[in-house]
Amino acid sequence: MDFMNLQAVALPESAEQLRREVRAFLAEELASGRIQMRPDQWLAGWDEEFSKRLGARGWIGMAFPREYGGTEAGALARFVVTEELLAAGAPVAAHWIADRQSGQALMKFGTEEQRQTFLPAIARGECYFAIGMSEPDTGSDLASVRTRATRVEGGWELEGTKIWTSGAHHAHAMIALVRTEPVTERRHAGLSQMIVELPDPSIEIRPIRLLTGEHHFNEVVFNRTFVPDSRVLGQPGSGWMQVTSELGLERSGPERILSTFPLLVEAVRHLSRAGATPDRVRLGELVSRLWVLRQMSLAVAGRIEEGEDPAVAAAIVKDLGTQFEGLLVETTRLLVDIAPDPASEALLPHMLSESLIHSPAFTLRGGTNEILRGIISKAVTAA
Repeated sequence: MDFMNLQAVALPESAEQLRREVRAFLAEELASGRIQMRPDQWLAGWDEEFSKRLGARGWIGMAFPREYGGTEAGALARFVVTEELLAAGAPVAAHWIADRQSGQALMKFGTEEQRQTFLPAIARGECYFAIGMSEPDTGSDLASVRTRATRVEGGWELEGTKIWTSGAHHAHAMIALVRTEPVTERRHAGLSQMIVELPDPSIEIRPIRLLTGEHHFNEVVFNRTFVPDSRVLGQPGSGWMQVTSELGLERSGPERILSTFPLLVEAVRHLSRAGATPDRVRLGELVSRLWVLRQMSLAVAGRIEEGEDPAVAAAIVKDLGTQFEGLLVETTRLLVDIAPDPASEALLPHMLSESLIHSPAFTLRGGTNEILRGIISKAVTAA
């Protein structure tokens, strides 16, 4: 069963040197107060100036060729940078989607004009993308997409609604999965991807706020939105194949493991400052699981580096990783005798509160566990 191939990957010395450089940079950013450590910052931490500083150092677009503004450093180097940014709780939401998957989709399926238009700006940390996949009443079942694109002169006209669209109110563009042919028994046929540039007067972007009042999710409504032919991504009708290859990138990264890691760091610091002895069994179990999941995520990055498309392995990492993220929050709550408090000025109770409120979304975003287990089951059956 090749889809289960998760061979251990050893990082080269150049990657470890890169890790030291990123850690030094982040230590300076934190010490200066330019950024603050928070959980779940790859969705909630929108800081365009920080993204531009990363872009200036060549730490965005690391998988892009140099002719498009990238560094060609590869998937393993990108893994190291990503891991350090998440572990430090750095605010990376602005460039996250564009760097992780939209830019990769443009590289794989985009026209030369599309690449030249978007990729250099993404690599500079100046161009941000949103994802237009999920829809009301269909959730993660992408084959049920109902947003329609109708052929008109010079392009397509979009009607429909996308939901849980993180960062759409800030983004410069979104890649929307739409139906360009009538539904048949082959539910995956007739789907296409389109680059929708934002803002657009025909598009309503409505906030969906968290219990904390935070705003990063949106509902996006297309009202006869015109998309020119030059903004169709790939071939019309090939949307399902394209979007499933994109999901491999979305589901396997260290963000599926490390969203709540800053909370654990702060909890251990709190126990140390208090002179308290942590529950070593609970802590040991947690760190052991973290290390195994990290090795699995790194193994997927290694397969991507080799040019493979490990979509099923990525689904396994996300299923296990997002369960772990929730477990980390619960275990931390038991390790420290502190109540979560969103109004607290102290870091730990505030972070604990943020993590608890965000935790129901861990297993939802990027595909629910039920969807992921369906993908894994089909692969096992077909093997």
